[in-house]
Amino acid sequence: MLRDAVRALWAEPRVPAPPPPMRRDLVLVAVLAAVALGEGLLRSDVAWRPVALLAMVPVLLALPWRRTRPLEMVGLGFGTGIALSLLTVAGGPSTPVGLYSMTGLLVLPYALVRWASGRHVIGGVTVMLVALVVGVASDWTGIGDAIGGAVVLTLPAAFGGTVRALATVRSRELDQVRLREREQLARELHDTVAHHVSAIVIRAQAGRVVAAQHPEAAVQALGVIEAEATLTLSEMRAMVGALREGEEAELAPRHGLADLELLARDTGGQPRVEFERTGPLDDLGPAAGAAVYRIAQESITNAIRHARRATRVDVRVCGDDAWVRLTVCDDGEPTHRAPTGYGLVGMAERAALLGGTLDAGPNADRGWTVSATLPKAGPPR
Repeated sequence: MLRDAVRALWAEPRVPAPPPPMRRDLVLVAVLAAVALGEGLLRSDVAWRPVALLAMVPVLLALPWRRTRPLEMVGLGFGTGIALSLLTVAGGPSTPVGLYSMTGLLVLPYALVRWASGRHVIGGVTVMLVALVVGVASDWTGIGDAIGGAVVLTLPAAFGGTVRALATVRSRELDQVRLREREQLARELHDTVAHHVSAIVIRAQAGRVVAAQHPEAAVQALGVIEAEATLTLSEMRAMVGALREGEEAELAPRHGLADLELLARDTGGQPRVEFERTGPLDDLGPAAGAAVYRIAQESITNAIRHARRATRVDVRVCGDDAWVRLTVCDDGEPTHRAPTGYGLVGMAERAALLGGTLDAGPNADRGWTVSATLPKAGPPR
């Protein structure tokens, strides 16, 4: 079992897109450098003061890059600790060489387990264990202190592993949301196209019946239309069939822009939903219309569930020559609503798949607004 766990850890990939050095890292480095300088100048029991101060340099350099290069920074920071422990043994000063400020190294085990690949975690933990053993051996004060040092070193690593596991679960759940939204969009695209293609097939079949009195070329053209339309419908059903999990195709368009007013009436009047449409919208494509409906539906549902004491939800749809813009705004009391909830993730995914954008967030005074901009022609080719 232990071998399987090690093997699984070894194969674990690194976390994608770790954050680069940020401003708060520079603040951390500046604060730690100031503390180290003050300690080095004011403490009277610092052994080999210049060496102890110089040893803080690699520690400070390791902090900003601990997320993007965790193994290398663990090697740099804890390697410095190993070197100081060996100097303590070789030089024989009365106290260990080093400053208390080197406890800043404890952020490195967290970063290692949080961001590194499995094999780098194993390598970094090995370096930390060597540093622990050498440090305890160079300044032996009893088994209790040795165990305490191991616990102090293990806690940030365990915390990093916990955060990583929670982030992985969250990422998988978001992937599932995106996958379901893609599946739903694929179904709607398929059903819409299937509706129109089925009509083409029927018209082509009828054309063949009445074309007996017309030139032969017309009959051949109708035959080509029927064959091509039938082939297209068959291929699309085969491509999307795996997404349906046994469901039969609905050969009628899904909800669209025309259904928004019905959606407003379905709330029961609490809060009141007002619908307004402006601009040219008659040429709105089926995919864009279905997306407008779904985003509006999700936004109204969120307002009913989460907007405290909301009395009104305004749904506005505005069209121009190429784009349709949807805005859903409520007047609820200011409250914390997660801008990365699963519903918003699905709506943003749908908008992105169609070549549009979606933004959601609190208003300046009160309420919450969801804004989506979509191309009227549907997904880009």
